[in-house]
Amino acid sequence: MTPRPKLALIGDRSDRVPAHARLDAIVPHFGVDVDWLPSADVTEAVGAYDGIWVVPGSPYVSQANVLLAIHTARTRNIPYLGTCGGFQHALIEYSRNVLGLRDAEDVQYDAEASTPLIVPLACSLVGETAPLHFEPGSRLASVYPGRESTVETYHCKYGLNPAYEQQILSGPLRISGWDAERAPRAVELPDHPFFIGSLFQPELASAPDSLHPLIRAFLAAVAVRAQETARQAVPAGD
Repeated sequence: MTPRPKLALIGDRSDRVPAHARLDAIVPHFGVDVDWLPSADVTEAVGAYDGIWVVPGSPYVSQANVLLAIHTARTRNIPYLGTCGGFQHALIEYSRNVLGLRDAEDVQYDAEASTPLIVPLACSLVGETAPLHFEPGSRLASVYPGRESTVETYHCKYGLNPAYEQQILSGPLRISGWDAERAPRAVELPDHPFFIGSLFQPELASAPDSLHPLIRAFLAAVAVRAQETARQAVPAGD
């Protein structure tokens, strides 16, 4: 029998973060075993999970540990979903470790950052809904078959600094979701089993009996990872 997939939710639980209360309601319906890990408790053992989701709530108690989790997911092909803060920190980890922007930072941690990668949005998206347009052929687009756009729910004040957008696009990471003004709202790694960061929060548009399609797609990738891991663990000849 294949063990149930194991999912790590990474973030610092708070009643002030709307996504956390919604996750409490929908997690029991994921069909996987879920551990909610405060950022301070994340270690390299996070690599044992079949999926890693960095949930909203930035700035985190331990930014370094959140970046460790994202690096682990990216380099070890573990399905990754990052929403809001998880989107922002995926950009930071990628910029530092792939693009060589070692000082890439979120100004919430350092207002005088020399490489201010994550900055206040031109217009706050706290409590807002807004159109999302998909990059044709992207994994994100495949989550919404037959559609070129949708409307998503946000609760965020920070996003990618436009001054660094072209540098982001110089590597393998792709911007796969845009708003009406072509501001980046989702990114992905095309050659990864599943690596998507979204500024929008699919958990806020989910209910126990109606999970957002992005969450369903992520959980499907987590299940595949668990199956592959189980097959690899079976000794030859068994």
